[in-house]
Amino acid sequence: MGRLTSRSPVTRIVVADDGISVGRRPDTLAVEEPLEIRLSGSPLTVTMRTPGHDVELAAGFLVSEGVISMGGDFRSAIHCGGPGTGGGAPGAVGPLLSIGSAPPASALSTGNTYNVLDVTLRPGLEPLVTDIARNFYTTSSCGVCGVASIEAIEKKSRFDVAADDVAADAALLLALPDKLRAGQAVFEKTGGLHAAALFDAATGDLLVLREDVGRHNAVDKVLGWAALDDRLPLSGTVLQVSGRASFELVQKAVMAGIPILSAVSAPSSLAVELAAASGLTLAGFVRGNSLNVYARPDRVRV
Repeated sequence: MGRLTSRSPVTRIVVADDGISVGRRPDTLAVEEPLEIRLSGSPLTVTMRTPGHDVELAAGFLVSEGVISMGGDFRSAIHCGGPGTGGGAPGAVGPLLSIGSAPPASALSTGNTYNVLDVTLRPGLEPLVTDIARNFYTTSSCGVCGVASIEAIEKKSRFDVAADDVAADAALLLALPDKLRAGQAVFEKTGGLHAAALFDAATGDLLVLREDVGRHNAVDKVLGWAALDDRLPLSGTVLQVSGRASFELVQKAVMAGIPILSAVSAPSSLAVELAAASGLTLAGFVRGNSLNVYARPDRVRV
């Protein structure tokens, strides 16, 4: 599994009717490490993520930020050295990471260049403007920490989600959480990862699934997969997420042209407002035999 998981000793306490037992055993943990994303050598952002699919993560982040909208916008990505990575001087060239690969496990103990990724965009593409408000630090629980206001993070998508005439059966949507859970290989071992998956809205076929310690990173990896495969906009699809639906996840779906977002838990009030304003179908509490549709219910066939 490479650096996706690690082992740690734990003290396990079991309280039962016949007494309490205490024992030591190894446990499998989901790895969480920082990734600094650079744009042509200039620091852009740092996110805490589960290593693997780093190129997709960077590409998806740039889709979410409105920087790229097609595969040709993303020219290359290469791991490089940086402070604290053990990779030598800043700017030292590291290995080129193929899409979907995870850095080797040996990188943890020997020092590595796998936590700094330098991205190059196509010539002539307007670079992302960064300042103190936009060059922010993101944690695994919040993808927009440090942003001063809602106005600063609202972006205009290049794709018209409201015009997508897709429709999905309610039964199909209700089946997606189980499909998502069945594909969570690392969660099965650790119980510690979020997941996001893209499905065909007509057939329910799984197109791609990604896991990460951060829910926003899992979605960015899905969007990055689509961008690098030149599939944007993602018309006729459903984005299924394993947790709640935040404003940020709705925004990411809109930026990628996804017409339906489905979550197993609750949406926030701002997520509902943005979905309604953008024409995105937002479903929450999708579990068992029921779901709530908070925006554009006309796309859900009953």
